[in-house]
Amino acid sequence: MENRISGRTGLLGLIGSPVGHSGSPAMYNYSFARLGLDYVYVAFDIKQDQVKDAIAAMKTFRMRGMNVTMPCKNEAVKYMDQLSPAARIIGAVNTIVNDDGILTGYMTDGEGFVHNLKDHGISVKGKKITIAGGGGAATAIQVQYALDGAREISIFNMKDQFFSRSLETAEKIRSSVPGCKVQVYDIADTPKMTEEIRSSEIFANATIVGMKPMDNESVVKDTSAFYPGLVVADAVYNPEETKLLREAKEAGCLCIGGKGMLLWQGAAAFKLYTGQEMPVKEVKEKFFS
Repeated sequence: MENRISGRTGLLGLIGSPVGHSGSPAMYNYSFARLGLDYVYVAFDIKQDQVKDAIAAMKTFRMRGMNVTMPCKNEAVKYMDQLSPAARIIGAVNTIVNDDGILTGYMTDGEGFVHNLKDHGISVKGKKITIAGGGGAATAIQVQYALDGAREISIFNMKDQFFSRSLETAEKIRSSVPGCKVQVYDIADTPKMTEEIRSSEIFANATIVGMKPMDNESVVKDTSAFYPGLVVADAVYNPEETKLLREAKEAGCLCIGGKGMLLWQGAAAFKLYTGQEMPVKEVKEKFFS
């Protein structure tokens, strides 16, 4: 690494909290070295109330780009000069590109999550999907599900500051994709959540439950919701097998971890930063096998 850093090396990074577990620096730096690109990627532990200063620093240091993870995605959108169509609908960004001081925000989470399912032979077209979460990543996944042809989406979220956002997202999906039925429920209603999961082909966790230090928790409180053949996908990638996935696997579900989502959303961001394709096959073998 030290041998390829010079006075001209471009800086990219990740902001959010926590970020110490993130696999993004290794993935991006390997790709830069593999393709001979003069960039370096680092992670910064940034709380939500520090986002404004972090993005100002991004301009000051003339960083080429920045990924944004929880809990900063909704806050970062406030400081963008331009937004991609998906980021505008969702109201959050996970990728920022700096073009000579003009910041454009993108959202590649939904694309990454759905591509991860495709990698495991799962299509969302025509499926009923239940999803837990109402933050930036969850909203991105919900929107992408609808755009890719899901017939029905049941959203479960806490009745917190994101609940009204989930209701707004459902309404936007109904308006944009009228063929997709969307309902929003309180995640504290365990019997309803169990019922909806059991009538779905896919269940997705897009909350931080299961991520360290909450790795002994699961968003699904009643494991009778699981049945053989149900696809259970988790956006959490550290630990690689969450409590949710362990319990679902024991019930005969097809389980898909969050590392693939990181790979594919990262590949999309990589192209936005560099204009080149990430060496996905090699990255997958080195970091995701």
